Parts: sequence; C-alpha cells; structure tokens
Amino acid sequence: MFFVSIASQGSTKLILQMQKMALAGIRVLEIAGLAPAPFCGMILADFGAKVVKVDRTRTSMTVDVQARGKRSIALNLKTSEGATILKKLCSQSDVLIEPFRKGVMEKLGLGPEKILQENPKLIYARLTGFGQSGPYAEAAGHDINYLAISGLLSKLGRQGENPYAPANLLADFAGGGLLCAVGIVMALFERSRSDKGQVIDANMVEGAAYIGSFLWKSQNLGLWNRPRGQNLLDSGAPFYETYKTSDGKFMAVGALEPQFYEELIKGLQLDSLKLPSQMSFSDWPEMKKIMAETFSKKTQAEWCKIFEGTDACVTPVLSLDEVSSHPHNKERGSFITDCQGEISPRPAPLLLRTPATPSLTRDPFIGEHTESVLREYGFSKEEIAKFQAAGIIECNRAKANL
Repeated sequence: MFFVSIASQGSTKLILQMQKMALAGIRVLEIAGLAPAPFCGMILADFGAKVVKVDRTRTSMTVDVQARGKRSIALNLKTSEGATILKKLCSQSDVLIEPFRKGVMEKLGLGPEKILQENPKLIYARLTGFGQSGPYAEAAGHDINYLAISGLLSKLGRQGENPYAPANLLADFAGGGLLCAVGIVMALFERSRSDKGQVIDANMVEGAAYIGSFLWKSQNLGLWNRPRGQNLLDSGAPFYETYKTSDGKFMAVGALEPQFYEELIKGLQLDSLKLPSQMSFSDWPEMKKIMAETFSKKTQAEWCKIFEGTDACVTPVLSLDEVSSHPHNKERGSFITDCQGEISPRPAPLLLRTPATPSLTRDPFIGEHTESVLREYGFSKEEIAKFQAAGIIECNRAKANL
C-alpha cells in the first residue's frame, strides 16, 4: 500500500504551493549587504524565486534579518578562486543582486561586462546609494543622505523644526529595495520577449525621488506653497494629524474631504457653527489646540467606538505588538507568524491566483547551504572539499536540537 506521512504531505503541499508562485523557477544570487539588497532578495523569495545569499567567509554573525526563504553560502570573493565560483553560479542564474559602491565588483573581476559575457541572459541588478555615475557615485552614505540629495528630506518635518528623516524607510527600503525588485521583475518580463539580460542601475537617491513624484507633480495645486509643516499633508492641517488620548495612546486623523471633515467634527461633538471654516489656514493652529484638548478627554478605545462605522477617517495608531490582533488585519491574515513565534507582515500585494507563500522557517546560518548549493550548480565533492580546505568557502551545517 502506498501512503504519505503527515510530514511528507506538508512538504509536498509546500512544494506545490511554491511551484504556483509568480517567480517560481527564477534563480537569484544576492551578494550579502545591508537593508535594501536583503529586502529586495526577500521580496523575490517570498514570491517564489530561489534566492541564494552569498555571505562573506569568517563571519559568524549577521545583522541581516531579511533572509526569509533564502539559502546561504559563504564565499571569499577576494580570492580568484572565489570569484571564479561566483562566475559559474552566475552562468546558471537569472538574477544577480549586488549592493556595493561603484567599482567594487569590477575590482574583483566580477563587473557586468565580464559576467554578462558568460551569461547574456542574466539580470545584473546594481543597488547603490548614489548610482553608477556622478560625483557622489563612490561616496559613502546612508538613508538620510540619500533623502537629502533626493529633495524629499526638505519636505519632511514639523513647523519650526529641522527636517526629519522617518527611520530609514523611504530611501533604503522604498526607493532602494522595493524599486530594485520592481526593476528586476520588469527586466525578467522584457527578457521573456528579447531573450536578453541587462544591467539595472538602481539607486536610493533617484528611487526615493521617484517615490516622491507626487510632491513634484502636485506643486502647482497649492499643496506645498507654504513652509514645511504648514501644509495640508505635512502636519499643518488640524484634520490631518495625530492626537494623544487620555490613556497615552494616539489617534490618526485624515479627514481631508469636506464630508469626512463633517463626520470628524460630529464625532468630536464640536459645534461647526462656532468653528472657523475647514480651510482657514490662519485658524489651523487654534483648531489643533481644540482638537488636541478634545481627544485628550477619552481613551483610544472610546474614540475607536465613537468613530467606528463612520467616514471620519479616524483610526487608532497601532503599535507593532497590536497590529496582528486588530480585527481588520486579523480577518485578512495581514501578518504571519514564523516557527520562532516572530510576527511580520505578509508579502504584498496579494496575488489571488499565484499568491506568495513565504517561508516560516528560521533564517539560514551563514554558509549553511554552501555544499548543497555548489553541488546543485555542478561542483563535485572533491572540488568543494578543496575549496573548503583553502578557505575559499565555508560550510556551516546546522546542528540538530536534541
């Protein structure tokens, strides 16, 4: 009698799910880096690509927390043998993600000119801060620097305060990792018609600026003609703001349209006849004080109940510990829990026919899959043993928990 164990059934189901994902069959090499490149690789892995992270040797710890669904090999690219190994991996891959400043890969003999000669179909994605040309191309930088050069930072912050960088989300992740992933998918689609790969110059200055296109395209509408922090969408308006509640929590208000503003005033139990008009800019500071005082008289839960079912555009400001249990997010399954009990956002957007099926297992150890990946790409046991003895690779097998 033929039968399949429960564990095997689970594994078979996962394999079938992976085969149905949008990027199933795409092989990706991700040179280990910080924040943007790992995020780009994680997006591709979440949607079905087979992503191999190329970590450095002689590194026991990593700050990469976005290795979900990836495998790890440890490879010394500073040796000619290590560079040769990567070239062979590239010759059988669809995508290479490299996160270094301009010129680093060329110094290693791994620039796109040489790599694409061996595999003309490869998508060579270069994810940097300032891009592959220009005076800043070889300069160091971080999210705040890229935002500054993009022009966006000048628009962020409250009235009378210095420009404010919102963590490292806009340049690193939105303008960097996310747009790089979009570029890769577009290049893969184009390759399906031309049968040719190409180089992608993804950088966080231009990526962040592109994310902020609305700021440029809406300037003639009068949305940004006042100083920073005094406009409709930058904390200037009392009806587009956050307010503290009596229990020390916060409510977010976005009642822009007149009909939504009326719902807001009604929920706050304020007399609209005694208030200035919604778009009276000179009265906005005073209106903020009135609304702040009103919100401070009730708890967040009480305000949620008052505005539930209305179009006042008032919602609670949820902490990271609260989001997964919020009724809306819970019903949609917007957050996932991995095997270690850690909660993170479900991959987005939701593809109804070929949805992402993110891995729920732990992230790989550095070099955990070196041997298996190299064997998969055609290296013999003898070659792998030779590389390991010479320190060109590292094979760090996971230890069983007894």
